[in-house]
Amino acid sequence: MPDYVDIVRYLVEPFLESPESLSIDCEVSTNRNRAWIRVAFDSADKGKVFGRGGRNIQAIRTCLTAFAELTGQSVYLDIFGSASGGRDGMSFDEDNEERLPPPRSRDRRSSTSSNNGHRPFIKPRSRQV
Repeated sequence: MPDYVDIVRYLVEPFLESPESLSIDCEVSTNRNRAWIRVAFDSADKGKVFGRGGRNIQAIRTCLTAFAELTGQSVYLDIFGSASGGRDGMSFDEDNEERLPPPRSRDRRSSTSSNNGHRPFIKPRSRQV
């Protein structure tokens, strides 16, 4: 069975300004072949751990999944924002990660309403032979 605590420490510590704030808790269910890993660190380091667009945290999850699959397990990773603030803090997950809103699509109805409901007429080109 992989030592998930050491693996997570190895993968996460390089992103932290204060590695001593890192707290890792791991529970392994033997009958279901699942491992739950909870990681907490200073919330100031959240951006570095998650990375641009969540790339860093996704790479960490991919590595953990690969180690777990070697032993026939599945792994779940929960990340908490602050080790010093207790476990009452917000839990960060890749689905709940702060993101920019998606770009708004152009609505054709709104563009035609500014032209009083009329679409511009475009004359087709004639081919010269």
